[in-house]
Amino acid sequence: MFQKLAVFDTAQAMAMHAGQRQAVIAQNVANADTPGYVSRDLPSFTEVYAPGEGNAFMQRATRSTHMHGDRSGGVDGMMIEDKTFASPDGNSVSLETEMLRATEAKRQHDRSLAIYKSAMNVLRSSLGRQ
Repeated sequence: MFQKLAVFDTAQAMAMHAGQRQAVIAQNVANADTPGYVSRDLPSFTEVYAPGEGNAFMQRATRSTHMHGDRSGGVDGMMIEDKTFASPDGNSVSLETEMLRATEAKRQHDRSLAIYKSAMNVLRSSLGRQ
């Protein structure tokens, strides 16, 4: 009965996506003064997560030092370039936009933890434990 609970897989995938998005945002902020750097972002979680396909995107390794997943694509294959803001040196990073994206990623991560915690409370209640 409790062998495969999709809610835990979804919560884990959402937390991983939020972490990967936060890493992309941090890279953008680190390159805010690099001439010619183009701001990047990841697609939304709803565009990336497909539960029927075994969640292939979330299983890909983003660095060669990762132990699990394959290296075909990973986060680099899913990046979206954002060229809406451009400074005279060709840099498209807007720190205000990156701060908003970081807040969205934090909220997504907090939401995934709340989903996980709620599911654990339901499981504990169904087993008669508080």
